Amino acid sequence: MIELDGAEGEGGGQVLRTALTLAMIAQVPFRMHNIRAGRAKPGLLRQHLTAVQAATEISAADTIGAQVSSRELSFSPGPVRAGDFRYAIGTAGSCTLVLQTVLPALWFANGSSRVLVTGGTHNPAAPPVDFVQGAWLPLLARMGVTMTVELLRCGFYPAGGGEVCATVQPSVLRPLQLETRGEFAAAHMMALVAGVPRHVAEREVQRVCGAFTAATSTIRELPQREGPGNAVALTLAYEHVTEVFCGFGERGRSAEGVADGVARDARAYVESGAAVGSHLADQMLLPMALAGGGSFTTMQPTSHSLTNMSVIEQFLPVKFVVKQVEGARGLWQVGVTERGAESKGDA
Repeated sequence: MIELDGAEGEGGGQVLRTALTLAMIAQVPFRMHNIRAGRAKPGLLRQHLTAVQAATEISAADTIGAQVSSRELSFSPGPVRAGDFRYAIGTAGSCTLVLQTVLPALWFANGSSRVLVTGGTHNPAAPPVDFVQGAWLPLLARMGVTMTVELLRCGFYPAGGGEVCATVQPSVLRPLQLETRGEFAAAHMMALVAGVPRHVAEREVQRVCGAFTAATSTIRELPQREGPGNAVALTLAYEHVTEVFCGFGERGRSAEGVADGVARDARAYVESGAAVGSHLADQMLLPMALAGGGSFTTMQPTSHSLTNMSVIEQFLPVKFVVKQVEGARGLWQVGVTERGAESKGDA
């Protein structure tokens, strides 16, 4: 039984999600206390409880403490099984974070699976579907994962109501070396509006494309019933990697403010010279660990990423090696090796 403190590091929900995923894969039970202790509303919210419920069904787990607001959870998984699964968060909580909890476990299942989740698809506190489709999935495919993620209906904060469907096949992961992004290929700016005036999207497009003059643009006007909501996604495609930078409209924030935030994040990534940005770096840690090796360059690792590494190391026989690239200010390399291999290499 692995004992985990949910207050570790940045003290958010990622500690729980990573623990659920790896407990299923490694077939190791865990007990966690102080769940989400670093958040304004600690304990399990609907989104986190849905992830627990999904993991429980997929692995026929025994759980104690699986209820809203619970700050302690015991999780003892059985074998992961394939199937057709449906989960409703009931709020605008992130569909993608629920999917990212269970999909890696289904890479190791006994057959193909389909997972449908309803809730939030464009949530400022989580990777939106655009990011998952454009940035995460292509790298996973290079690692040997066969998986699709389809956006069936948008769901914005605070109403939710979105639908995302993922299909996944059993997969064998191979390490990925991603040291450079390669030559620039294309840039595209997309603005979504639902129940929001079109001119909001037009102003966002004008602002972002003014900062990235090579970018083409698309405006998608969704049915009013899917709103109100507004989201922006700037995709930068390179030879070896595609990055997606997102922003979200909210009451009291101008279209220009949303667009400037996206452009600022994208510009910081471009100027860093890193292969992957901070958010994509965090999403690649678990697949790399499951592959047993690999590395990438990124911007300075966040507390979120460092916490995730620590949890992964408690479940798998791997070690993350994080170091600043010599002579490159603001550029870092993150690698994963079998535990003990890094000391052997220095011998």
